[in-house]
Amino acid sequence: MAFADSCSRPAGSSKGEAAPEGTRKYLLGGNWKSNGTVASCEKIIADFNAAGPIPANAEVVIGVPFIHIPICLQSLRSDIEIAAQNCSLTGTGAYTGEVTASQLKDLGVTWVILGHSERREGFGMAGEDSELVAKKTKMALSEGLKVMLCIGEKKEEREAGTTMDVCAEQLKPCAEILSKEDWANVSIAYEPVWAIGTGLTATPEMAQETHANIRQWMVDNVGADVADAVRIQYGGSMKGANAEGLLSQPDIDGGLIGGASLTLDFFKCINAVP
Repeated sequence: MAFADSCSRPAGSSKGEAAPEGTRKYLLGGNWKSNGTVASCEKIIADFNAAGPIPANAEVVIGVPFIHIPICLQSLRSDIEIAAQNCSLTGTGAYTGEVTASQLKDLGVTWVILGHSERREGFGMAGEDSELVAKKTKMALSEGLKVMLCIGEKKEEREAGTTMDVCAEQLKPCAEILSKEDWANVSIAYEPVWAIGTGLTATPEMAQETHANIRQWMVDNVGADVADAVRIQYGGSMKGANAEGLLSQPDIDGGLIGGASLTLDFFKCINAVP
């Protein structure tokens, strides 16, 4: 029995109509990154628990630091799933400091964020390349986790017109190693690196163009059926003030939201779902 099964989380509530069968359900992911104390986590949980109903055509997931996963599984409303922000390439064993996909699954975590630009770049340590991200993704899926797979270009790559070259290079190892069945449990989070934490945001039209190109790449390299079903989230400084315009685009199926997910502005993003 997973740890989460022994927890009595408060019930959530929903509003509106569920996504029609055969259509993509919106996916609103939060990423708390390495932020928060026990006290601040308790405050966010209390705020989110009192924030009212979630649209029935939206799935909501919060990526929290490893140390705050248990308190979220115990106290956060049950209609918000819990994600880890990383998992190891390995199974259990002599891998000091690593947290495995199987351990996360055993705890009751359902999602993991992989390939985030901050981890690809590294912070005082070597960054993770696309082959490593693909192998981690396969490992996480094999243990029953769902994956938010992050891709995206830097400012100089956008200006050089190589956005899709970069995204394709990051997707290619996953396309080579994942089965079509695997993709049913993967979302693609497109995060223009130049827009993360900078206050800059792609216009809805810019974001839509890249999302449509990513979907077409999936048609050409994985299959039209997978491309039509896979959800593509926008991960470049989505917040309450711009969420409605972004989520109105036909190929933007949600968001991976950083700073705003640490406040009630996250629910403004959630409630912007069409």
